[in-house]
Amino acid sequence: MLSRTADHVYWMSRYTERAENTARMLDVNYQMSLLPQSEEATEHAWRAMLEISELSAQYNAEQSKYLPAPVIAFMVSDMDNPSSIMRCLQAARENARAVRGSITTELWETINTTWLEAQRMISDEALTRAPAHFFDWVKFRSHLTRGVHNGTMMRNEVYDFSQLGTFLERADNTARLLDVKFLAATKYRHEDPNAVDDFYYWTAILRSVSAFENYRSHYKDVITPERIAQLLILNPSMPRSLAASVQEVCETLVRVRNRQSGGTQLAAFGLLSELQDSVIEEILQKGLHPYLTEFLDRINRIGSGISRDFLMPLIEQTQTQQ
Repeated sequence: MLSRTADHVYWMSRYTERAENTARMLDVNYQMSLLPQSEEATEHAWRAMLEISELSAQYNAEQSKYLPAPVIAFMVSDMDNPSSIMRCLQAARENARAVRGSITTELWETINTTWLEAQRMISDEALTRAPAHFFDWVKFRSHLTRGVHNGTMMRNEVYDFSQLGTFLERADNTARLLDVKFLAATKYRHEDPNAVDDFYYWTAILRSVSAFENYRSHYKDVITPERIAQLLILNPSMPRSLAASVQEVCETLVRVRNRQSGGTQLAAFGLLSELQDSVIEEILQKGLHPYLTEFLDRINRIGSGISRDFLMPLIEQTQTQQ
């Protein structure tokens, strides 16, 4: 398969997954902001939302306070923000359009309709009237896209590079979410007596990755930070865990490997092996923040390796995606 085709398919899936993850995090923050809490606690939560995507500096250039309305607008409809939901949906659509001959008509129509409908909803001020409904809609459209992809696409290299994009993006987003939320719990929440109750705080994290029912089914007990970390980092049965995402990346790399991808494959399997051999007590004892920082660095190096081994040259790729 041509590297340009692989590149478009890969980024089509990464942008779709990124839009969904952004909607998940925004939805949880919005629901939490409706609960009784101090203004400082609310600002901390929205600041953390921006820190997840490393967008605090860009936001601060335009806004002075971390309030729900401006942060949501920045993360959803601001086309100058490269990680906003609308920019991601547009980029997913443009990448899909570039490879219409390599994907099914059903998949193209699903992605194209999502972009057209999203523009209509933003124009109709659906985000202002009912933010939670818009976030649910974005998640639903991502699920629909993934379902059409799985149900109609041949199991060939096009399918594989789409899988690579999805699970690499998912691993990155789950790690960022855990890092920021656990760091916020350590830094801010113990200093603020009016912070949201622990149960609602940790439940919100689980709901942001559709893991609340899975947690209850697995542990059948109280919700604790240690168990959340165990579930979302090391449990391979949890679809959005780091272990499950890296395992999918590894299995896909085996199917698409070429003469120059050995180093990238070795790095991915090395990371998976460490996840499989780790225990959460040791991770927490050494520090969750440094552990997740190292994980993000390694998963990004794997992503760079995939770009180098299979996709367009990095400079050309960057210009295309911008």
